[in-house]
Formats: sequence, structure tokens, C-alpha cells
Amino acid sequence: MFDFGMVDWVIVIFCAMAIGLSKSGLPNMVILVVTMMMFVFPARESVGILLPMLLVGDLFAVTYYRRSVVWKHLISLIPWVLIGVFIGYFVLFAINSEQLEPLIGMIVLAMIGIHVMRSKFGEKFNQRLPKSMGFTALIGILGGFTTMIGNAAGGIMAIYLLVKGLPKKEFVGTGAWFFLFVNVVKFPLYLHLGLITGESLIFNSWMIPAIVIGALIGVKILPLIPQKVFQTLVLVLAAIGGINLLF
Repeated sequence: MFDFGMVDWVIVIFCAMAIGLSKSGLPNMVILVVTMMMFVFPARESVGILLPMLLVGDLFAVTYYRRSVVWKHLISLIPWVLIGVFIGYFVLFAINSEQLEPLIGMIVLAMIGIHVMRSKFGEKFNQRLPKSMGFTALIGILGGFTTMIGNAAGGIMAIYLLVKGLPKKEFVGTGAWFFLFVNVVKFPLYLHLGLITGESLIFNSWMIPAIVIGALIGVKILPLIPQKVFQTLVLVLAAIGGINLLF
């Protein structure tokens, strides 16, 4: 697993730093990370290797935003998310890496599409979203499924939080606690599927410094970077990666 070339090491270290960045205010970075990790690892292995790294980032995020969470919005969503997670578990149990790659590619492109729609229509997009229990159930199941299959539920969760009309800080903080919870739930399931091993956890431990550095960079430097330009670049690269997974 660790017999990497120089390019592979550059990719995985960049991905680790990008996870830190994503947890400090640039969630779209995770979409790029999901696609880039599959340039180094097979699809199934990449999903399992990525999860503990995301958990490290989640711990940083909930520490930083520990008081900025609206629990009632999480509690109403969690039962539906768990249904989606377990559906994803059985799908992962049944398919191999070759079958998983195009599925993750479609999820990545769908998340990018959601972001583009939000950016293009702004408040009109938010106003047209339903606010019923059925909508919450749909979002929860889709979010649970996509995060279980490919660690890529950021766009779906963003829609849910937008519907709730949360201020920016509560938006980020509530999302951080959501992903910490769901990633903890996923951990034993990934273990059971053999996607997380002792060897992969050793690799994850090597990546912790890069994740922390990325998070610190995000907190200090990210506000100084033109966010629209940066996000556009990230999404274009992620789209290229997602399309590559389809073929």
C-alpha cells in the first residue's frame, strides 16, 4: 500500500491538506479529494482510507465551531441519514472497485451540479426548495447513501442547511457536527467491509500533520483568497476527475 512514487505522495499529501482546508471553511475541497484519491488507490480502498482522515478534520472543525450548532436540525435528519448509510453499506458489500468508480463519478458530478445551481440562482434556489418532512427524509437518505458510498454528501447537506436558513457560523458548525456523527457511524461499517485495516490506519496517522497544517492554513489564509475564483478552480478539477471515473 505504501509503495508510492513521488507523484503519488504529492497527491495524498495535497489531499490531506485539502481535507484540513475543507473543514475550515471550503467544503467543496472534499469533492476534489474524493476524485484525486482514486488516482492513487482503487475506488473501494480510497473510500476507506479517506474516512479516518476526514474524521481528523471533523474533530478540528467541531472544536473550532463547538458552540455554533443547531441540534434540532440534526436530530430530525439523523434517522433518515442512518437509513441511507445502511443502504450504502449493502451496496458497498455487493460491488467491486470497477463498479464503484462510475457510481462515485456520478455522485461527484451531481454534487458539482448542485453547487452550480445554488451559485447561479442564489436566494431563488433556496426559496424553491420544499420544507416538508418528506423533503427532510429524502435529503437524509440521499446524504447518508452518498457519504457511505463515496464520502461526498457535502452538497446535499448544504441544501438541507440552506432550507433551515441558518446564519453562516451555525451553517458551518451544524454541518461539522453532522459529518463527525455520520463518519463515526461509518467507521465500524467500513471496518466490517475491510475498507479500513491496520495498515491503512498507519497510513492515516502519517497524514495527520498535513491535515492539521491544511486546517491552520484555512483558518488564517483562506479569508484572504478570492473565494469565487478558488472554488471555481476546485470544482473544475473535481469535474474532470468525476468524468474520468465514468470512463
